[in-house]
Amino acid sequence: MASAATPTWLPHAAVVVTLVLALAAVPSAWADDVDMVFLKSAVAKGAVCLDGTPPVYHFSPGSGSGANNWVVHMEGGGWCKTSEECAIRKGNFRGSSKYMKPLSFSGILGGSQKYNPDFYNWNRVKVRYCDGSSFTGDVAAVESSTNLHYRGARVWNAIIEDLLEKGMSKAQNALLSGCSAGGLAAILHCDKFSDLLPASVIFLMDFRKEFLAALPQSGQSRSLGMFIDSCFAHCQSGAQDSWLAEGSPSIQKTQIGKAVGDWFFERAVSQRIDCPYPCNQTCKDNEDD
Repeated sequence: MASAATPTWLPHAAVVVTLVLALAAVPSAWADDVDMVFLKSAVAKGAVCLDGTPPVYHFSPGSGSGANNWVVHMEGGGWCKTSEECAIRKGNFRGSSKYMKPLSFSGILGGSQKYNPDFYNWNRVKVRYCDGSSFTGDVAAVESSTNLHYRGARVWNAIIEDLLEKGMSKAQNALLSGCSAGGLAAILHCDKFSDLLPASVIFLMDFRKEFLAALPQSGQSRSLGMFIDSCFAHCQSGAQDSWLAEGSPSIQKTQIGKAVGDWFFERAVSQRIDCPYPCNQTCKDNEDD
């Protein structure tokens, strides 16, 4: 994580990217289903899923002290590398909004003050992933042999424009997050996000040796935030039992949800790097999404 020093509650946008995680299903007591917003107006702009259906996001309005703050989380789901692979996605929610259903929010999107104390009452958005290329495609022509639409960049633009109209343009704080392919999308779009919302930017990824070698030395700046664990898991910010719950993975007795909050709100220097895998006994290893 990295951010320019910004006084609390001044306009502040950031990007949290997690390419590590999603462990287990969250108990229903922690989160309720959040309805979908089908952005049908985006179709006229060519902003569509692989099969040409409208893009979708889930939205839970903020309240109280969080009414003017936003967290936007980009869904992951890998890439399709060939026309054949992308054509398969037309038959499921990875490539068509026809197959998408309401889902619950947890982790960084959770609405429980107990389990997500820093962001629970913010405007919380999950952007669904249906383009197969981390929201980057912008091919005007429809592929004739498969009727595939490669329009991920247009999808991202259309959804962000809609959120700006819903009030995000007046946000006091904004956080762009993502998991897996959505984490890559957050990296790829963070500059534009910053332009829309005067921002500082943070990156958090978990590639151990090469990544650590490229990092600035911890302690150089309070605005540089790090939480790099060695858990064999995927999308930790999106699952409640790994974000902030009893028994969640921790480094130096600090869980990821608290570490991100401490960094964002400048409560403390938040720079934690785990020992090499598999030393961390708090990890909940899981090979599946």
